[in-house]
Amino acid sequence: MSKLTLIDFPEEPSKHEKCDIHGEYESRQIIGAIFSKCPECGRIEHEKSVREKAQRARDESAIRWQSKLGEACIPERFKSRRLDNFTADGKGQQDALDICMKFAEDFPANAGKSLLFLGLPGTGKTHLSVGICQMIMELHGSTALFTSAMKMLQRIKGTWNPRSEESELNAIKVFVRPDLLVLDEIGVQFGSETEKNILFHVINERYERNKPVILISNLTLKEIVPYLGERVYDRLREDGAESVVFAWESFRSKAA
Repeated sequence: MSKLTLIDFPEEPSKHEKCDIHGEYESRQIIGAIFSKCPECGRIEHEKSVREKAQRARDESAIRWQSKLGEACIPERFKSRRLDNFTADGKGQQDALDICMKFAEDFPANAGKSLLFLGLPGTGKTHLSVGICQMIMELHGSTALFTSAMKMLQRIKGTWNPRSEESELNAIKVFVRPDLLVLDEIGVQFGSETEKNILFHVINERYERNKPVILISNLTLKEIVPYLGERVYDRLREDGAESVVFAWESFRSKAA
């Protein structure tokens, strides 16, 4: 049996160098005439590179988030509204917040279950609906669209103009595509049969795709049905839509 022979490899050539900042150091040959630089300078440069990379990642994340907010069409005034900064002073407010938190946390499993936010102006309906949008985008990577019923109706009806560059089908897709659609100011529109048919078309398309909606109104449940139409209300009721009544004093009147 042959014996293993140990081979002695020559040590890497090195030489003493002096850094203008950190003083003397031993420079080792890397390859050919290339020798290592000051290790302390190298460490500082590496740490700087790591910090810059982390900062770039934060900047890119912020840009992506702003892009998401833009795509969600959340008004500038409301972009800071989140579920974790909603003030719940009473039981009713806390119950509403709990419903919204659960809705957002369980969003992928909601299977089309919608919410109706009903109550007087200034009671936090917009705050909580925008907070849900922000949370599902951040937590689940879901998409959301916040708009008013009137704006949606105007966009879709605008396609009927012969000079419109957008088809009615594509306009409707804008409101069907997002994972969550929030329609504010239900009841401000006229409630005509044409508007009810448009609303039904959008809600029904979302219903068939198990995509929920949040409807916001200053009306009571009894008052809102004529603006939604019986067919829309039946779709929402069939999927177990939950009504959240904001029956407390306006935050705006408290601040006055």
